[in-house]
Amino acid sequence: MSRWFRSEPMEYVSLIVNDDAAHDCLADLGKLSVIQFTDLNPDLTPFQRRYVGYVRRCDELERKLRFFSHECDKFELTIDSVANVDEFLATPVTSKQDSGAQLLESLEVELEGYESQLRELNSYSEKLTTEYNEKVELQEVLEKARRFFMTDAPRLAVSELTTGGQQSRRGEGRNESLIEPEGNSDMDMRFSSITGVVASDERVRFERMIFRATRGNCFVRFAEIKQPITDPRSGELVEKSVFIVFYKSLAIESKLKKICDAFSAHRYSLPDMDDAPAVDRMLTENAQELVDSRTVLLKNQDTRYRLCQMLAKHIEKWTWTVLREKTIYHTLNMFKADVSGMLRGEGWIISESVGRVREAVNKAHANMDMAMPSLVEQVPKPWPTPPTHFHVNKFTSGYQEFVNTYGIPRYREANPALFTAGTFPFLFGVMYGDIGHGLFLFCAGLFLLINEKANDAAKLSEMADGLHNGRYMLAMMGFFAVYAGFVYNDMFSLGLNLFGTRWEFEGQEYGEVEEMTEATPIYEYGSDESVYPFGLDPSWHVAVNELLFFNSFKMKISVVFGIIQMFMGTCLKGLNDIYFGEKLNFFFEFIPMMAFAISLFVYMVFLIFYKWSVDWNSRMLSATCLDPDGDGWGSADYKEGDWTVCDQSGDGTCTPWGYSCTGYDDTATKCPLNFGGSGDGCQPPNLITTLINIALQPGNVDEPLYEGQAELQNLLLTVAFLSVPVLLLAKPYFASQQGGSDGHHGDDDDDEHGEEHGFGEILIHQAIETIEFVLGMISNTASYLRLWALSLAHSELATVFWEKAMLTTINMGWFSTFIGYGVFAGTTFGVLLMMDVLECFLHALRLQWVEFQNKFFKADGIRFAPYSFKNVITDHSHK
Repeated sequence: MSRWFRSEPMEYVSLIVNDDAAHDCLADLGKLSVIQFTDLNPDLTPFQRRYVGYVRRCDELERKLRFFSHECDKFELTIDSVANVDEFLATPVTSKQDSGAQLLESLEVELEGYESQLRELNSYSEKLTTEYNEKVELQEVLEKARRFFMTDAPRLAVSELTTGGQQSRRGEGRNESLIEPEGNSDMDMRFSSITGVVASDERVRFERMIFRATRGNCFVRFAEIKQPITDPRSGELVEKSVFIVFYKSLAIESKLKKICDAFSAHRYSLPDMDDAPAVDRMLTENAQELVDSRTVLLKNQDTRYRLCQMLAKHIEKWTWTVLREKTIYHTLNMFKADVSGMLRGEGWIISESVGRVREAVNKAHANMDMAMPSLVEQVPKPWPTPPTHFHVNKFTSGYQEFVNTYGIPRYREANPALFTAGTFPFLFGVMYGDIGHGLFLFCAGLFLLINEKANDAAKLSEMADGLHNGRYMLAMMGFFAVYAGFVYNDMFSLGLNLFGTRWEFEGQEYGEVEEMTEATPIYEYGSDESVYPFGLDPSWHVAVNELLFFNSFKMKISVVFGIIQMFMGTCLKGLNDIYFGEKLNFFFEFIPMMAFAISLFVYMVFLIFYKWSVDWNSRMLSATCLDPDGDGWGSADYKEGDWTVCDQSGDGTCTPWGYSCTGYDDTATKCPLNFGGSGDGCQPPNLITTLINIALQPGNVDEPLYEGQAELQNLLLTVAFLSVPVLLLAKPYFASQQGGSDGHHGDDDDDEHGEEHGFGEILIHQAIETIEFVLGMISNTASYLRLWALSLAHSELATVFWEKAMLTTINMGWFSTFIGYGVFAGTTFGVLLMMDVLECFLHALRLQWVEFQNKFFKADGIRFAPYSFKNVITDHSHK
């Protein structure tokens, strides 16, 4: 974990290699993933670089591979996966006889042959499909037209003769040639017709256009083609319909042809439908040609399928090879040719890997039998800003990305991810605490962990990939939710009596507990047996003051956890200042911040724990007047001293420590502690009032917890007030003094102006830092109360769902109970297992990013982007 606390040390090196061995050098360095190259040619455009031709060739190969992949998708073929990226990278890039350019050339020749072959087959397939579709459409047109003339036309003629004779004589009929009998002299005229095929989804628009263009002087009939027809270009199945249009004008014919062309409707010329032998002969010939076309088309499709099947076995391997070569040449474009035959590159290397880089470069030159030596040496400072890199594993990578989303840590800065791995799921558990709901979440995380290897190899969606990357985080969130649920003793809003309650109600054995009955402890107060072994006693879940108790408990632990986390963040700032040797920041920022935080906020945590540790039964009893002859005298609850009988000179009652009560005594008079205030230490204080009065009423403690509390609080308040001007003014003053002492070697006027500007800039910056810290400590402490609020909301929602959905239906019969359980399960899943998980996640995220990280985290680092084949291939695979 120490390596995860600070980023890996970096060295800026210069790499000089022989031009001929540069490809092999970078091929070996890409496998190491330990170096990030710097572009030494920032002034050159991409087209002016030395290896731009090779990059273009790689782009062309990528285009061909995308074409192959698209063709395989048409046949729904699965691209065969290469076993493993590491195994692929372990194979040598080139042999000793072959160079990188020869590898690229051989791959180009091979892929060019496959592409030309596949494109030729596709072109032939498109032509064959078009011919086949025409024959299918012609066959359908012939069959539909013959059926119309054999069945529909005579029926329409008879119908028209019986019902529309008068309309026909008036010239109002549109279908005279189809309906008039052969013997009538007025019906010798014959109509012309156009037949063809149009897309079914265009049918309504097509018919409407014909009607409008011809003003209704056409008769149109449609018939659906049952079998969808394949589009030769897209390969999609299209529903089509046969149409036949009867008309009686050359002008109308011209319009109809234009409409058919506009709707991409195919027109077909048919023989005279009265010539049955000619129609049958044409049907027979077209059917035979249809069978022949289908045979050739299937043969072409089979050839394409077998070719794509072969390509699917190699596409991924070729793609990875092209990506590797493209990465090599893209990186070589960053090198500079200072000397003929030599290339120089610069970049960042992880310090512990310098030896491995030098060994890889020397090995590549030795394999090429190069007499000219290579060089890998550190560049003297000043360096550019070093990048930040952490060694992570499956568990830590998710948390590191979690922090990187907010900002990259500075080089060698304390890494928040180390603490996020523990605090984030814990804070989520505090808000989501429930044994049952947390168990569901934990099981979901375990399911992702069990299927880890399968998900690593699969191509997941964006959401599924996010869940897979956060599988360990999800499991830990569920674990801490279950843990907090045991602390709250809360499972689906019900308390579990795992260890036996330490309280009992009168009549509970018979189930006859009256409302407002006060519970009594089973064991003596303060003894080991009186403490519930783990978590809260289940009796609190049935108590009238349940909400009051849980509110007080959860509010206090929220404040305690928040102040501890913020204080830890402030301590990390001090560690950063020590590590980087920033003395001004340490003495005049960190020390005043610590003084301010301890004086007010850590003291608040102290008061909470101190109040919890006091036996208030004993303290309050010491200020209570009792009859020495009564039953309460000599109670074991009093632990402040021995019972002492007073002289009973007052009203006859005494306090346990021997004070004679008069009946008019206040608590301070009867309390033996003498801590001051109205309670004198014998009355439990209201901590909120105590903390507010530290600033509003200094020196006045109405209900003290310990002796000398007022004096200590005055001292702490003084320290807190003094730390603010120190935090605001000390650093700018000393920083300006250091700048002034260093500036006397130059021009006086320039120095004076620069010193003035520097002091003002530092003062403004420090004022912002001071205001942000002082007000931030107050607002951030209040912000941690969201732990209490969301935990309370979760438990109350669970209670409402249980009482309204289950308890109200459980006595109504089995069917009502079944319905009630369905409502309970649905609302629990939708609200508490889905929405509330996201809500608690986002609030815990805010606490981690804002309240904790802003105390020390600069988040302005540069991410280490190593020259790595594995990263390039992995990123491409996830697209």
